Amino acid sequence: MKNIVVFGGGTGLSNLLSGLKLFPVNVTAVISVADNGSSTGALKRELNIPAVGDIGKVMLTMSNADDELINLLSYRFKNPSLENHPIRNIMLAALIDQKGNLTDAINFMCKLLKINGTILPNTEDKVELVGIMEDGTKIIGEENITKSYKKIKELKYDKDFKVNKEVIKSIKNADLIIFSSGSLFTSIMPHLIIDKIKEAINNSNAKKMYISNLFTQPGETDDFKVSDHIKVLNKYINNIDVVIANDKKIPYKTAQKYMREEEKDQVKIDKREIERLNSKLISDKLYHFSKIDGTIKHDPLKTSYLIFSYLMDEV
Repeated sequence: MKNIVVFGGGTGLSNLLSGLKLFPVNVTAVISVADNGSSTGALKRELNIPAVGDIGKVMLTMSNADDELINLLSYRFKNPSLENHPIRNIMLAALIDQKGNLTDAINFMCKLLKINGTILPNTEDKVELVGIMEDGTKIIGEENITKSYKKIKELKYDKDFKVNKEVIKSIKNADLIIFSSGSLFTSIMPHLIIDKIKEAINNSNAKKMYISNLFTQPGETDDFKVSDHIKVLNKYINNIDVVIANDKKIPYKTAQKYMREEEKDQVKIDKREIERLNSKLISDKLYHFSKIDGTIKHDPLKTSYLIFSYLMDEV
């Protein structure tokens, strides 16, 4: 089977992996541990551990365990002392304490959840993302950077840290490296600003693929077309070989709601500029309405089918 390494974080990565797990490929998900919001941020501060929230989401997405166990691990407490903490985050925090490190904690949970695939944190260390904004302000913390709605000039970490060696090994063995949809600057870039990871990707013979976002992100990617996302990625890696993007217009009323309430616009395909960047474009109707919350997301099965088809035809 072919080896796919996926970089990302948050809902975009989880959504993609829910489709990829249905195909005959070896999937390794590499996840940033720089998040500092909600339950993740609270556990990170109180227990002095890496962020576990995105890892927990990905685990449930890739799981082949019974629905009852998934529902239990998704449960969030409502009482004041544990408010908004999901069971999965509490379990991961406890396992880090028992096992002594995040990787062993993840491996234990993967066995429990019958996961066919590999989940890797990009580091075992507790780190914070630092944003230098175009107006000169310095913002510490992924959540704070996202909520600032300011243009980002530079991203870095608050300290030096050890990179997970297994991530480098997975890149060397990859047939395809994917940068998932999601926040360009706070989900994908936290991986690419790590020199060892960037170097390994650039030295890899694997094809590099980007799954384009459906919508722009306020403050970060206002007015971005598909090619603008590629240009940002190309500043760090040699070249995005292929991009998968949605080419169907989102219904007017729905698009207007996103524009009005969240200040988001649909990302447009600029085919000529994509071609000028030497990136192959694969486009289709990729959005669907989530059965869980009614929001618009990538159709995970259709997106994964396009990835698998490319992998079989081109790699």
